Amino acid sequence: MIDRLRALIGFVWDRVIRYVLKFGVVGLAGYVTDVGIFNFLRLGFAGEGHFLQQPIGAKIVSVAIATLVTWFGNRYWTFREHRRKNFVLELFEFTVVGVGGLLIGLLCLWISHYLLGFNNIVADNISANVIGLILGTAFRFLLYRYWVYGHHRKDGLTAVEHKTGAATMAIFEDESKASLDAEAPIRLTEPRD
Repeated sequence: MIDRLRALIGFVWDRVIRYVLKFGVVGLAGYVTDVGIFNFLRLGFAGEGHFLQQPIGAKIVSVAIATLVTWFGNRYWTFREHRRKNFVLELFEFTVVGVGGLLIGLLCLWISHYLLGFNNIVADNISANVIGLILGTAFRFLLYRYWVYGHHRKDGLTAVEHKTGAATMAIFEDESKASLDAEAPIRLTEPRD
């Protein structure tokens, strides 16, 4: 029973939790970048009456810079085993997902600032950097994990790296099967026909 529980915990750790924790650290760096630049621009440090001082302009610039910070962190740390040889395509797809997250945050900001009339810096921060951040982060994590850095991508690791990774997975699966066969097996995947 304990071996089955260990195998299940190891499976969940490898497939989800490890990525969520790393994604959270990288996301925190992106969040600090985003909020810092957003408030820097909103408070007029780029110039009074400038487009960048307006909420939407400030948010576009802050998210664009934060997207580059998070792409670098996710490419070289969170999803490093799944990074792609074609980094230009990877960055493009990462940016497309980031724009989707940006649109979610902008929608929250637009509704709060223009539709509901909460037009002060505290309300702007709550709508864009709390509500928009939570919704946008969930959207980005799912698409980064399962689309941009998905296991199914053909232009991922080099052939040597792929074979080494496949050999490592085969060893892990053999060890998992051996420990699961000791008692009644648990199905971790759907049966294949």
